[in-house]
Order: sequence, then C-alpha cells, then structure tokens
Amino acid sequence: MRFTPQFLDELRARLSVSEVVGKRVKLKKAGREWKGLSPFQQEKTPSFYVNDQKGFYHDFSSGKHGDIINFVMETDGLPFAEAVERLANMAGLALPAVTPNAAREEQRRRSLHDVMDLAAKYFAETLASRLGAKARGYLADRAISPATQLQFRLGYASPDRFALKEHLGKLGVSVEDMVETGLLIGGDDIPVPYDRFRDRVMFPITDLRGRVIAFGGRALEKDVPAKYLNSPETPLFHKGDNLYNHQTARKATHDGASLVVVEGYVDVIAMVTAGFAGSVAPLGTALTENQLQLLWKMVDEPILCFDGDRAGQKAAYRAADLALPFLAPGKSLRFALLPEGQDPDDLVRSGGRGAIEDVIAAAKPLADMIWSRELEGGNFATPERRAALEARIKELTNGIRDEVVRRYYRDEFVERLRRTFAPEGGRGGFSGRGNFQGSFQGSFQGNSGRSFQPRGGGQANRFGGQGFGGQGRRGAPGPTLIPSGPYQAASPQLASSPIMKGQRGAISRREALILQILINHPWLLHDHLEEAAALEFVHSDVHKLRAAIIAAFANDHHHSPDPEEQAEKMRSDLEKGGFTPLLQRVENGITTAAVWGAREGAARDDVLSTWHQLVALHRQYHSLLRELKDAELALGEDPSEANLAWLRDVKARLAEVDGTEALIEGFGELSGRFQKSV
Repeated sequence: MRFTPQFLDELRARLSVSEVVGKRVKLKKAGREWKGLSPFQQEKTPSFYVNDQKGFYHDFSSGKHGDIINFVMETDGLPFAEAVERLANMAGLALPAVTPNAAREEQRRRSLHDVMDLAAKYFAETLASRLGAKARGYLADRAISPATQLQFRLGYASPDRFALKEHLGKLGVSVEDMVETGLLIGGDDIPVPYDRFRDRVMFPITDLRGRVIAFGGRALEKDVPAKYLNSPETPLFHKGDNLYNHQTARKATHDGASLVVVEGYVDVIAMVTAGFAGSVAPLGTALTENQLQLLWKMVDEPILCFDGDRAGQKAAYRAADLALPFLAPGKSLRFALLPEGQDPDDLVRSGGRGAIEDVIAAAKPLADMIWSRELEGGNFATPERRAALEARIKELTNGIRDEVVRRYYRDEFVERLRRTFAPEGGRGGFSGRGNFQGSFQGSFQGNSGRSFQPRGGGQANRFGGQGFGGQGRRGAPGPTLIPSGPYQAASPQLASSPIMKGQRGAISRREALILQILINHPWLLHDHLEEAAALEFVHSDVHKLRAAIIAAFANDHHHSPDPEEQAEKMRSDLEKGGFTPLLQRVENGITTAAVWGAREGAARDDVLSTWHQLVALHRQYHSLLRELKDAELALGEDPSEANLAWLRDVKARLAEVDGTEALIEGFGELSGRFQKSV
C-alpha cells in the first residue's frame, strides 16, 4: 500500500476542503460552512456546501459527497493515486517512497497502536487497583472525579521498574515494540530495558482518530528530576504536530465552542469539566508552527490562555512572535492572561465557570500583545529612543507574509504610535506630519497608490473651539502614555474635564439601541455575531453587557424558532446574571420610542434595516471621532488656516451623522408603523 492511512490523514490535515474546492468553485461564507454553485451540474441557487471542520463537501443537487481526494477525482477525472499526488504537491508534502516493505510497515504501525492501547488499559486498571490509591488521592485533590478519569482514560504507572514490561510481555508484546513506542527505555548502553514511566499519573495522548499515540506522566513525588515526562518521538508520535484533547476539541469547536489553548493536561481537564470542551494544550513544548496551523483549522481566532505570572507573559509573547509571520485575513490569535499565581485549574476550582468566562471575555488581540511588549518598561523621552521603537515595530510588521494583513498592521501601529506620543500640548515625535509617516508607510503608500491619512485614535472636542490641546511645552520630560480607546483626550485638561467625565459615565443613545435590538432580537447574532463583537463602545458596562448577550446566545444550544421566546430567554439569562440594573440603564438611555426596529415584536425586515443603519452610523461616528482627534492635535501643533478648516470640516460631518440618526426612527413600515420618507 503506497499511501498509508497516516499519510492520507496528514494530507487532509494540511489542506482544508474550502482551500481545495475554492480553486474551482466560488465559495461564500455561510455560518460555519461555505456555500457555492454546484461544480457537477448547472444551477442558479447555491446547493453546494463545504464544511472544513468535518472535512467534507456535500452537493444537494447531485447528492455527491466526499473529502478533498474525492473532489479532485470527480472534478478532474483522475484516478485515486493521481489525485493524491496532485494534492500532495499542493500541500508541499513529500510522497512516500514506493517500496516492497510499505505494506509491512503499515501493518507494523497498526501493531504499535495496539501496543499503546494495551498500555493505556493497563495504566487505567492500575489506577483503579490498590496500588493506585496515592494517584487517586492526587486526582481527588485536583477535583478530577472518577467519571472524568474514565472520560480521559487516566491511569497510574506503578513504581516497579519492570511492571509494564512484564504485563505486556505476558500478552505477547515484544520488547522491541515496547522500546519503539517509548514505553521502555533501552539502548546499546542499557542491557536490560526498563519502564519509562514509574510512579506517575498517566495521561494518554490520542490522535484525531482517538488512537493512543503517546503518554504524559505526572510525578507524585517532589524530588524527581522531571515533574512531567512525555513519550519520546516515535513512529506514532511527534509532539510538535499534536495537541492534547485535539479530537474532542475539534468536534466542540465545530458545534460553536471557543477554542482555548492552556498549558497542561490538568488545565485542559479542568477547563473541559467546567464546560469549555474546546480546550487543548501543547505537549510539553512551546506552541509550534504546526500546532498553530492545527488550531487555525478549527477556528479563526484561538484564545491562548496563559498563567498570569511573568513566565506566562513571556509564553504569550513567544506565541505572538510565532504567529505574526503566518497571519492571514481573518486568522489571528487572542490572549487571555489569568490572575497572577493562578492557572486554569486553580481558577476553575476557586471561581468556577464564571471566573474563566471573565478571563476569556477580556482576551486581548494579537496586536495588543505585540504593542504591550514593545512599550513595556520603555523610556521614550528622546527622539533616538522613539526612532528605535519605530524601527522595531517596522521590522515586526515587515515579517508578516500576507500583504493585506501587513498593510493593516502598519496602519494600526502608525495610529498607536501617533496617539501614544501625542504630547500634553500637541507637539509629538509622531505627529503625522513628520518623517515617521513617510518612513514607516513608504512601501504601503507606493503599493496602494494613495497617500496615507492616519486615523488617529482618541476623543475629540465636539463642543466648538480649536480643541483643548494648546501649544506644547518645549523641553517636556517625555511623552505621556495615553490609554487607547475611541474616547481619548488630547490633553490631561480635557481628560479631567466634566465634559469627558460625562462622556465616559453615560451610555449613549446609539449604544443603548444596539444593545436593545440584540436583546429583543437575538436571532440577529446568527449572521451578525462577528459584526456585533467588533463594534467599538465607549462605556465599560456596555462591553460587559455585550459579552453577556453573546455568551447567553452561545450557551443556548436549543434556540427556539419563536423570536419572542428567544427574547424572553435572553432577558431571563441576563437577569439571572445580575444585569437587571444595567438593562434598566439601557432603557433609560433610549430617549425616543420611535425606533420601532429595535423594539419587541418588530418585523424581521424592519429589524434588519434598523440594525444595518445603526451599525453603519456607529462605525462612521467613531471613525470621525478618531479623525477629529487628529485634527485637534494638528491644529495644536500648527494653527494654520488649513488645519482649522480640517477641524471645522470634521465637526460638520459629525453633525451630519447626528442628523442622519433621525432617519432610523422612520423604519418600521412592515411592523405597521408609518415610514418616514428618507
């Protein structure tokens, strides 16, 4: 057999179905799947679906169904072997050599799987026996119940130096096979091979088919050289190419669960027990490139959850550096840092599911982790130090291989640098008028054919005048680091003013309407979840309520077909979660009853029209706020007529947005209300 099941599994793991099919069929995202017109017969309405998580396509018009190999065979008319060769070339996977021993080698690999399964059964039996009392005590201390022990096939390796060797020998397993699978330690300098795992709690590691391919062992004594010991590299196991709990997590993420990467076996078990079935861990090493690709095959933005100590932060930075070159449109990472001194197991036991949900809800984007690392402990009081920071960030972004993502990262960091180094009075090292724009954005501007207009990023003065910035102080000791956010003052005076305090303290009418429409019409989140999650909000309580709305929607696995029942369930879940006072504040923030599409009982088309209007206006408003901050800073630096005209123009456009908001009130014709002429 030239193409072993192992080789074909590797091929399918390297190529997603949408990637292969997408070369022949124009696909569009449809929830968790992709859809397009059938490649097998003429049709006008898409009935061809692709599911990457499950690894297949299905054509409802012709009834054809299969994986990437079937697709190439069907569409290109190739025999099996040629289809596999073509796909292997696409994946950059070397074809196995054709040898007379190929079938024999495959049979041997199967026998090694059998050996590992026998070992897993023996370890599980030992855990349940008198010898396993100490191990059972350890697991009980970690709140791992007997049912969970069975679920993960946990076991115990006896302290006896030859216990496993003798047990498997009685079953006819050769010493050679035990050594090859890593169960025994042997070699030319070891005349009598002996058990690798002794006096350890055993965690079986499985492949995507659920077959045991390796073990991790946790020592029960404190004075052993290695607290955790993993199987070595074997014909079945390459630790950088596998994940603990991969098989279960793949199914869970397909069903909508978050993909959370933690550091160890016990952490995964604690997370799964707490309800986070999509939890995985690397296998004794830092995250590898191959493991990163496995994560992205399950979800677009895995959440890496690290311990809150310095070591956990360093691990997060290493993962960010690893991922940066491989970022692609939609493919990134988020980072959740636990409270210092606690790992996921500790947090689950002390705070339960809610504590983990809070940590995950606060997960930071990859760009934030890179930015934090570069500014951490830095002193940027001199132009030379700021130039060094610019050079480091430029080098990092240049390492991103995807041109589109690279361009957006450059844009993002230009904005952050300008915003961070905005001085108290408006004269900064990165003002948008200096050399930073040209040097950092040069290649971007040349490729795009347009000049760069930095977006800035802060609160702007909407109340007339030239802004609160004023002239800068020459000889100031260095830049004041201004927190990021859509509402950000151009000066400390503005930050402490009653105006800004009012902006931060109140929930705006538009934000209240967005929350209200999601609460009253949760079905919107089926198609607009990512859009809702990405909206910029001013008030921290609005962020919390949005996270609770999304969590309630995600946790309701049996969505009622009745929209009114969905809304009742949503409100009930939010009230049980302690959000009743915040719900009342949302109601109080809506100063008109004329936005029919956000209210209960509105017609579906009215709801959609209102949602699209709200989102478009909200995005436009925040974009203008950022531009207004830029205009204020520019005027503070250079009080020219051109900059004054820019400021007035932005304020005029902001006023237009406020006027346009009134149009939302007219939607509702299908709900039986009068529709205002637009």
